[in-house]
Amino acid sequence: MAALFDAYIMVDWSAAAKPALGPNSIWIGVLMKDARLKLQFKAVNIDTRLKARAFIEDMVAKLTRRGDKVLLGFDFSLGYPAGTAKALGLDTAKQAPWAAMHAHLATRYKDKPDNNSRPRFAIAAGLNYTISKGPFPFWGAPPADKATTLSTTKTGFTPDKPLAEFRLAEQHLRSVPGASPKSCWQLYGAGSVGSQSLTGIPHVHALRQAWPNARVWPFELGEGGPVTAEMLDGIEVVIAEIYPSLVKPKPEKGEVADEAQVRQIARHYADLDEKNALGATFSTGKTLSGEQIALITGEEGWILGV
Repeated sequence: MAALFDAYIMVDWSAAAKPALGPNSIWIGVLMKDARLKLQFKAVNIDTRLKARAFIEDMVAKLTRRGDKVLLGFDFSLGYPAGTAKALGLDTAKQAPWAAMHAHLATRYKDKPDNNSRPRFAIAAGLNYTISKGPFPFWGAPPADKATTLSTTKTGFTPDKPLAEFRLAEQHLRSVPGASPKSCWQLYGAGSVGSQSLTGIPHVHALRQAWPNARVWPFELGEGGPVTAEMLDGIEVVIAEIYPSLVKPKPEKGEVADEAQVRQIARHYADLDEKNALGATFSTGKTLSGEQIALITGEEGWILGV
């Protein structure tokens, strides 16, 4: 049985407020076939988000023109806890909550060529106002960006609040020894993956709009179960959320940790694919109820391989 994909592109995103290279910047790992049909890896370090998206578009175009199917992974949440779209008053009559949220963030957040992302705090404060009229659920900001609807510290996520602190995916992953995924609501400080989602989802939305033959998993593919070759017929690109820490980083000489992570997670998925085991990892888990899977595929998303 042939592998599901021909190329694997893994993206370590960054919400840096100015152009940056090196550790804690954007690293893109590309694992693709050479002229001898052998998988070869290269990593690219890019200083701004707009340049990173342009690189991805160009690379995917080259790969799909030659007939490759591409797995494209981003290391941030592609969805928010169930109920977020409703809390924001988004229209979900003609589109799923996840799609409404992607489109909404794309209209609110626009990157500048110099990578200026400070507006993300003002945007989060505005989203908080719509949801709670106070500093909930987004939290975390430098003192200069603190507002009445965006605090520097976390507000309580109690049962009476309309939204959970963690998605089902994070709740599941946090039960795994050594795994400690952060909340998509945290925008600042150690582990602030929330800023990566807030700045990254608009770019994922732009890519999906540009690629009619792409699908965002698990929202548009799989329905919570494994993915097969037949399901990928006519699909050129599958966009998925990844958690590079699933594979313990082992940097080679001269590599920074981010570079090692995109290399190793790309190899991890390619090795599974070679063994015809990757399709099974496109699953939201056998222990979840039908209601939970509906929330995952409709709004929250899931992490590939968890």
